[in-house]
Amino acid sequence: MHTKPEKKASILSNLTTQILIAMLLGGILGIIIHNTISPETALVFSDKIKILATVFIRLVQMIISPLVFTTLVVGIAKLGNVSTVGRIGGKALGWFFTASFISLLLGMFFVNVLQPGDGLNLSNVDLTSASDVAEKTKSISFENFIEHIVPKSIFEAMATNEILQIVVFSIFFGLAAASIGEYAKPVVNALDKTSHIILKMVNYVMNFAPIGVFGAIAGVFAVRDFQELAITYFKFFGSFLIGIASLWVLLIAVGYLFLKSRMTVLLKRIVSPLIIAFGTTSSEAVFPKLTEELERFGVKDKIVSFMLPLGYSFNLDGSMMYMTFASIFIAQAYGVHLDLGTQLTMLLVLMLTSKGIAGVPRASLVVVAATCGMFDIPIEGIALILPIDHFCDMFRSATNVLGNALATSVVGQWEEGNDEVVAAE
Repeated sequence: MHTKPEKKASILSNLTTQILIAMLLGGILGIIIHNTISPETALVFSDKIKILATVFIRLVQMIISPLVFTTLVVGIAKLGNVSTVGRIGGKALGWFFTASFISLLLGMFFVNVLQPGDGLNLSNVDLTSASDVAEKTKSISFENFIEHIVPKSIFEAMATNEILQIVVFSIFFGLAAASIGEYAKPVVNALDKTSHIILKMVNYVMNFAPIGVFGAIAGVFAVRDFQELAITYFKFFGSFLIGIASLWVLLIAVGYLFLKSRMTVLLKRIVSPLIIAFGTTSSEAVFPKLTEELERFGVKDKIVSFMLPLGYSFNLDGSMMYMTFASIFIAQAYGVHLDLGTQLTMLLVLMLTSKGIAGVPRASLVVVAATCGMFDIPIEGIALILPIDHFCDMFRSATNVLGNALATSVVGQWEEGNDEVVAAE
């Protein structure tokens, strides 16, 4: 945060290079292992090597809860009053729901135009692989959704990294601190200093990123026949990539519309977080690093600390696009006809059920399975996409990071205008 820009740019460049090399080496090692040893031994190797990725993600998860709590409370306290929080929150939610709706529509559009599920041969699909995901859909209901939002204990929420629940508690805590004013300043200052210490920890943790990415990539390629996957799932994966590429083009175009030439600077800033999210299939893994880079980009810390935690619960653009795409793909594969009205209803259901479920492993698959159940589409159809889901997850995780970086930067720019108005008055 107080590091010299020249030195930090060099460190960032080296980290990015190390991660790219780690991805390449992991892929090569995984392919060699897959082609030279038995499938049983390769599976054991995959489980062991993935521990590297697990350790890295756990290191990041270790600091997410305290970082979200301290930065969000300090950010709200610095905003000063309920009306300012309401104004920024309104802009944030307006952006999030608009972006989510457009992402869902894009997924619906491309899966209908490209029809990747038509004529699919279901005879060789291993339906047992879908059982663990299908089991999790039992917890998806309106009542559980409401319970998921409101924490019964902040300590339980922190222990399980329930970001949305931490956000709810932090908003109440921050508003209470802001309303007390000077009396709460020692607490706010202490939390501010704590957040700086945690961000310093981020630099230490990120040194493990190349190792984590290496383990994740090697583990997947060791048990997956890349050539077979490419042939079998060419239509599904190719169609998905067309959709996700279109979403990137749209997001970047919107970025240039609002940020002008600064959008290029933003993209350079978030290269490292994008690659880490891509390699580990976890947008959560780059939350601390993204916080740091957005502040270096010039977004005020109070905006970053308010926007990012909300974004990680409400603004998962890549995941949203994938959910409609995958749900309708499964319907196509099983010959279940969905008229336009039913698809739009599905879109609205996904808009609501997907919020606040970011912390659940394979969250997108869980929501897709739950949605299929609601619309009489065979839930076991998720077995169709499980073999290639990891590769799709790489792209949607990186897209989630791009969407949140863009939303935070744009709202930050809007608020600069408000600050100037207030100063002029």
